[in-house]
Amino acid sequence: MSKKNLGSSVDEFLKEEKIFEEAQAQAVKEVVAWQLAKAMKKKRISKARVAVLLKTSQSQVDRILDPNRDVTLSSLQRAAALVGRRVLIELV
Repeated sequence: MSKKNLGSSVDEFLKEEKIFEEAQAQAVKEVVAWQLAKAMKKKRISKARVAVLLKTSQSQVDRILDPNRDVTLSSLQRAAALVGRRVLIELV
């Protein structure tokens, strides 16, 4: 067993493997999808109802809630507004 990565952080490992940005983007998408689904559940708003309110299809709502799909910022903002939330983006 190599001790090359012993004691290194996950971030360091991902950077060494050259997948840090990809992993970080996926993690963000998963958290956003989870937060939106949680807020929908708390407000008792179904995907079908979100689709009606957004004037779109339920398959589009499924795409918004799927962290493996890319969605537009405007779609996320509109969906978040329906559940009383907002999307904040920050460059750090």
